[in-house]
Amino acid sequence: MELDTFRTERLSAQRLSAEHFDTLCRMHRDEAVMATLGGVRSDRETREFLANNLAHWDRHGFGLWVLRDRTTDGFAGRAGLRHVDIDGSPEVELAYALMSDYWSRGLATEISVRLLEIGFRHLGLDDIACYTSTENRASRHVMQKRGFVYERTFVQDDLPHVLYRLTAADWHASLE
Repeated sequence: MELDTFRTERLSAQRLSAEHFDTLCRMHRDEAVMATLGGVRSDRETREFLANNLAHWDRHGFGLWVLRDRTTDGFAGRAGLRHVDIDGSPEVELAYALMSDYWSRGLATEISVRLLEIGFRHLGLDDIACYTSTENRASRHVMQKRGFVYERTFVQDDLPHVLYRLTAADWHASLE
């Protein structure tokens, strides 16, 4: 399966590339968007973020995608699957971040459905973790709606976070 691009009903996804630097900078400077993602990032921090995520693609063959509105071609956000360290343990995380104009439209749920399919069906992952700050109720709702189960609270970037997990077995069972 080619993972460079894919579509959902309302979004198109393109593999993250160096050409997305300015788009990511716009996202990373947005205080509302970054409030639950560790705070606003400088251009230097965004360049490091981009380099790390491009290297992830090179190492693992998957990572983050840039999301665009299929109707307007507007930048909607970024999402993907990536290897991360969560509280000292290696995990594969389902990550999503949307620009505030795209909040409360069900797009995080929509993209999560497709990413879970990629992770479990095409990459053969055993489980996928998802986490957010304890105060991000909207993101927690998306996780629960997709079948992720609360596992524990932990501290990341000096802030309390909640960790949820979905196993391949539970995901497959939910499709029956």
